[in-house]
Amino acid sequence: MQPMIPYVPADLQEPAELVNAIRARRGGEFINLDRMLLHSIPYARGWNIFMGAVRRDLSLPATLREIAMCGVAVLNGAEYEFIHHAPELLSAGGTEAQVKQLRSIGNADADLSAFSVLEQDVIALTCHMTRDIKVPAHLMQRLHQSLGATQLVELVGVIAAYNMVSRFLIALGVTPESDDAGR
Repeated sequence: MQPMIPYVPADLQEPAELVNAIRARRGGEFINLDRMLLHSIPYARGWNIFMGAVRRDLSLPATLREIAMCGVAVLNGAEYEFIHHAPELLSAGGTEAQVKQLRSIGNADADLSAFSVLEQDVIALTCHMTRDIKVPAHLMQRLHQSLGATQLVELVGVIAAYNMVSRFLIALGVTPESDDAGR
């Protein structure tokens, strides 16, 4: 599968400050998402700062953040997003059973038995925000009681941000790095 727009070269060097900042955040290499974003320097710069903060600077526990990110990916059919975040969920303490069960969220018969009650509420919030936009007040109240205001705001922000990511990936046909056509 080919992306809708060709990626910028993987060895791009300019603008040096931005290219170096993105590579630093990624551990030295661009991923295909970066190579698409770099078609617009202002957009790539803003994305790197914003998404860097979402990934590194929140007080929200990493497991809840990654459950939400993976959930958005599944609900929107953004496989690229899922394959990047399922390993992060495992690194944050999630389980293989959780990764497998996340694949079925949004289905009426989804089995969420591998998740705690709080994690199930995070999944419910992810489903409502992604599919319906409106969130039931009782769910928000439960999450507020469990997480507090700061972490609830961060969770809502993570879900909103990763809905943006998935829509960007899908519209532009960003392919996994392992896909030779994407290189």
